[in-house]
Amino acid sequence: MFTQMILSSIPDDFIGGITHIFENNYELYLEGIKYTLIISLLGTSLGLLLSLLITIFRIQEIEKRDSLFTRFLKRLSIFVSSSYVEFFRGTPMMVQAAIFYYGLATLGFRIPILIAGILIVTLNTAAYLTEVLRSGINGIDKGQIEGAKSIGLPKSKMYRYIIFPQVLKNMFPAIGNELVVNIKDTAVLSVIGVSELFYMGKSVAGTYYRYTESFVLVALIYLILVLMTTRLLTLFVRLLNGNDKYSFPSSQSVPVEVNHG
Repeated sequence: MFTQMILSSIPDDFIGGITHIFENNYELYLEGIKYTLIISLLGTSLGLLLSLLITIFRIQEIEKRDSLFTRFLKRLSIFVSSSYVEFFRGTPMMVQAAIFYYGLATLGFRIPILIAGILIVTLNTAAYLTEVLRSGINGIDKGQIEGAKSIGLPKSKMYRYIIFPQVLKNMFPAIGNELVVNIKDTAVLSVIGVSELFYMGKSVAGTYYRYTESFVLVALIYLILVLMTTRLLTLFVRLLNGNDKYSFPSSQSVPVEVNHG
């Protein structure tokens, strides 16, 4: 009886259906937007920090003066970091989320769903940004690195004061693009029950049996979020570059593999 009342209250036309669904369920959509932004922002930020660490292991150089044990450790770090990047870049994030969440559950480790979602996005982002960082480091003038070594600057300070500041500034468009992609790709986390935007839209669609209207509304909200994020990133880059004219690239124009699946 209650279900029939809900279904009979919604207009039959498409626009009226969308309007009715939003007016009666906007709190659910706002809740979904909140979790989508939390997961994408935290996942991108933590992924960037993790990528800095992975990149250091990824670009280890084996030198003649290294001891046998040091060479072994360097080769091991290169292998582990490379395998990490290849795994997370080569498998869909939806599959990774299912393996990570349900796999840990079978081992007796149950973590909050929201934390699991943030961790999955973090691990994915780190894998993609590691390759961006590695390419950026390879593009730095070798003279700067040789100069730092010649004055006896430790590697930790060389990366902190010379390499990373230059690379991070140059790769900011790729970092921002990763954030935009993460906003959209949080939808795959619905496979483990994360209450992000797509999950909320699916729940509303199941209530009214009006899937087209609900998912069109979800698509419009995603579009607004992406456009707003892109505009804010464009403004930030202009401030960073001294108000030079700059148009932040769309998620399809940055030459970085970011299709998380």
